[in-house]
Amino acid sequence: MSTASTNQTGAPDQDRRKAPAGERVADWADGRLGIYTLAKANMRKIFPDHWSFMLGEVCLYSFLIIILTGVYLTLFFHPSMNEVVYHGSYVPMQGMRMSEAYKSTLDISFDVRGGLLIRQIHHWAALVFIAGMIVHMMRVFFTGAFRKPREVNWLFGFLLMVLGIFTGFTGYSLPDDLLSGTGVRIADGLILSVPIVGTYISMFLFGGEFPGTDFVSMFYSIHILLLPGIMLGLVVAHLILVIYHKHTQFPGPGRTNKNVVGMPLMPVYMAKAGGFFFLVFGLIAALSAIATINPVWVLGPYRSDQVSTNAQPDWYLGMSEGLIRAMPGWEINLWGHTLVLGVFIPLALFGVVLGAIAMYPFIESWVTGDKREHHLLDRPRNAPTRTAFGVAWITAYMVGLVGGGNDLWATHFHLSLNAITWFVRIGFFVGPVLAFIVTKRICLGLQRRDREKVLHGRESGIIKRLPHGEFVEIHEPLSQEQLHTLTSHNQPQPLELEPVVDENGVQRKAGTMQKLRVKLSKGFYGEGSQIPKPTAEEFQEITSGHGHH
Repeated sequence: MSTASTNQTGAPDQDRRKAPAGERVADWADGRLGIYTLAKANMRKIFPDHWSFMLGEVCLYSFLIIILTGVYLTLFFHPSMNEVVYHGSYVPMQGMRMSEAYKSTLDISFDVRGGLLIRQIHHWAALVFIAGMIVHMMRVFFTGAFRKPREVNWLFGFLLMVLGIFTGFTGYSLPDDLLSGTGVRIADGLILSVPIVGTYISMFLFGGEFPGTDFVSMFYSIHILLLPGIMLGLVVAHLILVIYHKHTQFPGPGRTNKNVVGMPLMPVYMAKAGGFFFLVFGLIAALSAIATINPVWVLGPYRSDQVSTNAQPDWYLGMSEGLIRAMPGWEINLWGHTLVLGVFIPLALFGVVLGAIAMYPFIESWVTGDKREHHLLDRPRNAPTRTAFGVAWITAYMVGLVGGGNDLWATHFHLSLNAITWFVRIGFFVGPVLAFIVTKRICLGLQRRDREKVLHGRESGIIKRLPHGEFVEIHEPLSQEQLHTLTSHNQPQPLELEPVVDENGVQRKAGTMQKLRVKLSKGFYGEGSQIPKPTAEEFQEITSGHGHH
């Protein structure tokens, strides 16, 4: 018994000693962390292969680049507004009084080895991150990827975008140069326009009257600790939900709401993802080396008695400032207090727009009554109302962006500043409506073309003369894959107003919200909002020889 016991316990130990070191480490880790079981369940997870899915990867990789370069910059940056005299290597600034924050930014740019390139990479990666987030959310919106069960993940992505905007603003403000200081001055004006609490928030952020003595250190803590920590948690939660819900996929043969068609995570997808990371990093590095952004040494340190003449908001904040520039300078006095409506109304309107974006999945689900799970994506043309809403929002944003740079439009194109202001005032309300109508008509036109292609095939450009003298164009029939792609989408019916009957059988009138829901549902799915798909009978009749092919 003792010999057998020795063999049973001793042989594995001898085998482990003979095993390679990497295998021994893997066995040790698996015995304590269960890594093998976890990897076996997830390393073969399937991911669809479509170029638009890489937009999310652009966001993830640029976020990693921001963190890596940000850690390097924190080693040399001094978040202090204490005044010092500059004696660094940048000759035009020597002898000037400036804050320690601005001086350390100059030192990073001119004295730290590779510091300027790292600063540029950090700033460009932030712009790419926010741009990637917006385009990624547009892809999710137009394809309907936000529907059940992914509404929470839409909220996570929305919060990442908003926090990214605030993180970009706080980071942009840290160098304490004249350009960023002007932006902070505008932000202080926005805060002060908020009734009741605006003054308290301003005093808290700036340590007194603007510009105060604390905002750089305050923004620094927010920029490197609070916001990145929250964003990192949201990124992890976002990826966990992507894995848990499985990836969405575009419709096609063999693809249903109950399966995923694509490549396994290991080794195919990981190899592609790794290569794509270096492509993203290389592109950002090339942009940083070629195109200088935010050259803080050009304008000098911030002084409250000066304003930068070329102060422009970052493009992702252009709409908010554009609304402020176009808004009339309305003010009212209530109980001895001045309410600056010319600033507060655009600020509130911008918040309403953001709130509508965040809540849209729940709004559409309520309007349409669609409570099903969706893992297949929509073609934008097959959801014309949703697509029209998206284009209308983009139009409103672009009009606001024109307002945010109204002085540049005026000087570069020799236009009247007042004319641009009135264009923004009118275009912000008229432009989205026109865009909605035009986009919906385009989507319906594309649906009609798809219907014709299914029934009659693709135009070949070949003209044939029939025996009785008629000229017709030869149409090539579509493949089964193409037919499936053009006809696999669902076409829900609009909700109908059902009579409400109480326990005594007495019919009551429908409520206001129910009437509104039915009316909006007809706007989504009613007559004039979708072109009926060709039926199997119509297809058989056309292809049986009655049509010209």
